[in-house]
Amino acid sequence: MQLITEIQQKLSVIVLAGDRTKADALIEASDGDCKAMIDIDGLPMVRRVLNALRAAQLVNSITLSGPEASETAKDEVLTQWIDSGEVGWLEPSASPSTSAFSVMQAIPPDEPILVTTADHPLLTQEMVDAFGRQSLADDVDVAVGLAPHALVTEAYPGIKKTVLHFSDGDFCGCNLFAFLTPEGRRAARFWRKIERQRKKPLVVISLLGWWAVIRYRLGLLSLEEALAKLGKRLGLRIRAVILPYPNAAIDVDSIADLVLVRGAVEKAAAEDLEDIEGN
Repeated sequence: MQLITEIQQKLSVIVLAGDRTKADALIEASDGDCKAMIDIDGLPMVRRVLNALRAAQLVNSITLSGPEASETAKDEVLTQWIDSGEVGWLEPSASPSTSAFSVMQAIPPDEPILVTTADHPLLTQEMVDAFGRQSLADDVDVAVGLAPHALVTEAYPGIKKTVLHFSDGDFCGCNLFAFLTPEGRRAARFWRKIERQRKKPLVVISLLGWWAVIRYRLGLLSLEEALAKLGKRLGLRIRAVILPYPNAAIDVDSIADLVLVRGAVEKAAAEDLEDIEGN
């Protein structure tokens, strides 16, 4: 019985790795044929994400949605993980939200799910476990990872990010979403409705009513209040998990993002080498 309890307190992870479109300047500017397989310091971007998840203590299983089989076959290590069953793989659907919804149908309803993306190469085991631990600690249906915008700009001055402005702070999304209960998976259907508006906070806030929009524009709407209103609309309990890691908010959506991430990886590798030589 103890073993069952331990498994239930871990997360089944879905990694979204399909391309929105092949006509992507980021793909065209890289050496890869799809976004997930773009090389970052000798490793495909998706493998960096998978390495973090494989090392995390709170991960029970990993399912990769995309990229196409012809792309995964190009990487020997990724192929071994999939063939051995260490990483599950399914064809991607038409969009990230439909891919996530499709994979969820194959996961038992009582298993909590973490959804993240393949374009999150600075993700670490520490971030995954911190988000998972806080998500599982509260009696909620859905948890969303956020990072303080000030923390992100302190680490990366001048970075362009979609920012959520609330009366209690400004936040950036972290591409970490936990669907913790069977009811929580209903939020995936809502995600499908707003997916194209993900970079437009005002459009999403408008779903809470125009009074919420006015309060948001005036800086009077708090994050907690916004999530409470959204939860009431969906009939769900939703909370934000605020992460103290600027890299948790860094994804690769543009060539500028790719340059930034490659620079961050090179800097971290140089610091690790200095530490080794210093010892």
